[in-house]
Amino acid sequence: MIPDLDPTTDLSFTRRLAVPRQLVWECWTEPRHIPHFFIPAPHKVTAVDIDLRVGGRFNTTFEVEGNVMDNTGVYLEVVPGRKLVFTDGYAEGWKPAPEPFLTAILLLADAPEGGTTYTAIARHRSPESRKTHEEMGFIDGWGTVATQLETYARKLIE
Repeated sequence: MIPDLDPTTDLSFTRRLAVPRQLVWECWTEPRHIPHFFIPAPHKVTAVDIDLRVGGRFNTTFEVEGNVMDNTGVYLEVVPGRKLVFTDGYAEGWKPAPEPFLTAILLLADAPEGGTTYTAIARHRSPESRKTHEEMGFIDGWGTVATQLETYARKLIE
């Protein structure tokens, strides 16, 4: 079920991925998989640290055009195989972030025609931060991530 969206602060898209829901879940929750899809190529994920539980860490390090970007966050909700909610609003131990950007909600469901119905939602603190994310290319960026995820997951089942 998709939560109520606020068009002033939320961005979202839904896509069908031609891979099983359980595999999509595995890709999102096991550190070894994250570097293969989590940031649009040619950028890279160079480190991942996951503690998959409410309050557990979801930390990544990116390399973007030669710059290292550390991202810390926590899981707010974990419904195995169906829903992940994580935020950069806190670090592990519920330490508030000085400048949080978003809360991400990933919803996974079995698609009627097979595969996975994949919904990504980005919730922002303000209309301004939502607009910034949209202008940064939310649809293209998160869409690229979904495509990379599908391509990578297909290789796992071949």
